[in-house]
Amino acid sequence: MQPFSRGRTEPTTSRRSLLGMAGAGAVAAPFALTSSPATASAAPAAPVVRRTSSTGLNATQAHRALVAGNRRFVDGRQRHPHESAAWRDQLVAGQHPFAVVLSCADSRVPPELVFDEGFGDLFVVRSAGEVLDDAVIGSVEYAVEHLGVPLVVVLGHEGCGAVSATVDVVEGDGHAYGFVSSLVRSIEPAVWSVRADGGPDDDAAFLSACVAAQASRTVGLLTERSVVLRDALEEGVVVEAATYDLDGGLVHWL
Repeated sequence: MQPFSRGRTEPTTSRRSLLGMAGAGAVAAPFALTSSPATASAAPAAPVVRRTSSTGLNATQAHRALVAGNRRFVDGRQRHPHESAAWRDQLVAGQHPFAVVLSCADSRVPPELVFDEGFGDLFVVRSAGEVLDDAVIGSVEYAVEHLGVPLVVVLGHEGCGAVSATVDVVEGDGHAYGFVSSLVRSIEPAVWSVRADGGPDDDAAFLSACVAAQASRTVGLLTERSVVLRDALEEGVVVEAATYDLDGGLVHWL
C-alpha cells in the first residue's frame, strides 16, 4: 500500500522506510486526489521543491487531501484512518504530518475530525480566536522547518466566542477581563477592518465576516512575523485561511 493512504487499512511498512523508497523512485507520488464539485476550492499553485519534504506531498496535494477529508466528514462517510495500534507503534520513531492546522481552541472544532484524519496526519496548534503569540508561531515554525510540512491552514469557525466577545467590546456592549482582554486586543483589528468596510447589518453575518477577517489577518501576521515562514514561502510552502461551519461541518477556503 502506498504511504499516507487515507483508507482504513493500515500499512505494515513504516512511513519512514517508504519515504526512503520514494526518494529512490520506488514509490509513486501519493494523494492524486480531486475535490468534489460541491466543495471544490481553488488549490494553491503547485510549489517548487521544498528543501525538506518528509511527507512526500506538496502544498497542492495536501490541500486536496484536506478538502477530500472534509467532504467525507460532511457526507457522513468518514474513514477514521490511522487509528490502529500498529499505526501508533510506527509513529513512536517519528512523525510526518502533511499539514499544520492552526485552529481556535473551541471544543466543537477538532481538526482531525473535521478533516477525517488520524494519528500523525495533522500538526495541530490551537489558540482561542487563532490568536498568535511566540509559542504559537514557534510551533508552526517547528512543523514547517523541522517536519517538512508543506501547508499551513489557519481555521476560523462559525460562532467563535473570542471573536464574538471582541465584537461586543468594539461596539461598547461588553468588557473583557483577565487574560481574555489580551485575546480581545489581538482580534480587535479584524473587527475594526470589517466595520471600516461597512460590514453586513445582520449580526450573525457581521460575526461571520469578522471570523473570516481574523483568519485571513492571522495568515498575514504569521508570514509578517516569522522569517522562517517567509523563507519557506519561497520554497513552496503555502499558508492559507479557511472557516468552518458548525452546523453543516463544511470548511470554506478563503
